[in-house]
Amino acid sequence: MTGERRSSPSDLPPAVASECQGDTCITCSDLAVEVRVVRLLPDDLAVVDTGQGEEQVSVALVTAAVGDTILVHAGEAIALVGR
Repeated sequence: MTGERRSSPSDLPPAVASECQGDTCITCSDLAVEVRVVRLLPDDLAVVDTGQGEEQVSVALVTAAVGDTILVHAGEAIALVGR
């Protein structure tokens, strides 16, 4: 390890750390993808419609309901997109 320190949400200003802005993940700057929740599963998982099929993602970090649009990055929902 080079001693390089990755930023964490606690390193960000409170306004930025509390929610994601736009379609970009605040922790790594990669794009997050908008998907629609089709079905909630046990263990904080959900089936989502990606527009090109269905995938299973984690919704442990958000309070999502069927029909909600969420931002997903690396298989993890990181924000709700309006209600």
